[in-house]
Amino acid sequence: MKTALHGGVSAAGVVACALCTGLWLGFLLLAHRRIRTLAAAGTPAPLTPRHATATALCTVAVAVCGAVLVF
Repeated sequence: MKTALHGGVSAAGVVACALCTGLWLGFLLLAHRRIRTLAAAGTPAPLTPRHATATALCTVAVAVCGAVLVF
């Protein structure tokens, strides 16, 4: 956030920060859901392709947002 707002507050910087934050929270939600599944008693259910894809996309999108904020 400091990098995005370094030159002053701009709409693009605020939107990029909000997007990064939302993506990070989405990633944490997916990770937490998986951890709860793995911690449950018995054999855990396999990771569904939908959750695996969402987690990978969140990770890539956060990296892209971070690169946009730096440049």
